[in-house]
Amino acid sequence: MPSGDPEAGGPGPTTLDMVLPVLNEEVDLPINARVLHDFMAERLGDYEWRVVVADNGSTDSTLDVAKELSQEFPRIQCISLEHRGRGRALRHAWTESKADIVGYMDVDLSTDLEALPTLVDAVRNGTCDIATGSRLIRGADVKRRPFKREVASRGYSLVFRTMFLTKFRDAQCGFKALNRRTVENIVPLVRNQRWFFDTEMLILAEKNGYVVREIPVKWTDDPDTRVHIAGTAYEDMRGLLRLRFGGLARLAKLSGEGNSPAKNTNR
Repeated sequence: MPSGDPEAGGPGPTTLDMVLPVLNEEVDLPINARVLHDFMAERLGDYEWRVVVADNGSTDSTLDVAKELSQEFPRIQCISLEHRGRGRALRHAWTESKADIVGYMDVDLSTDLEALPTLVDAVRNGTCDIATGSRLIRGADVKRRPFKREVASRGYSLVFRTMFLTKFRDAQCGFKALNRRTVENIVPLVRNQRWFFDTEMLILAEKNGYVVREIPVKWTDDPDTRVHIAGTAYEDMRGLLRLRFGGLARLAKLSGEGNSPAKNTNR
């Protein structure tokens, strides 16, 4: 996709790649990819957009389903990675993309799509570098979430905010958008390839002067979620300790572009 970013001086509408990272999702993918495609066609007509299905090591027919979708819909693209890891899939899809704005959402569509225009518009309008859905701020509406997951989510938020004094509260909501500058300067600094990828990216971005804005979302818990609390919590704590005691990467090492031009309107 050619750039349509006004800051980049490119012609045409802003380009957008929305990634669906998938692992063994042969049931949900054919249904929800169509739902997302139709929603974006109806509500994001002022963007030049694509849906990118990023398969990362599926052992069922997910990849075949993704290929069929890409043949049926010109705006759905399929990519395949041999090794597993949501972070790995996002890193590959985002860094290979040429779009002005990239993002992702969970294929179960737990987050109500009505928030998607607000999410991507926040990045396009320059009010932030990363827009992220939040289930933990005023205006959010969370349904059917088990008590233990709610406690774990709020506890994790308290831990990383205490350790790093971040202003964002919900790091792990699978609903994010970011600009090209963030992809080029922040994403390469992220070491984790799995579930901690989101938290690490947001912390590194904020600590390097990039603006993170939370968007309240309506969110319905998926009873068939692949996220296991104990294993994810262990990985998250290891990641937080690595960042806290291993030092935070600084953009000064790269290109001196740590000062974001985004306007912080929500702090």
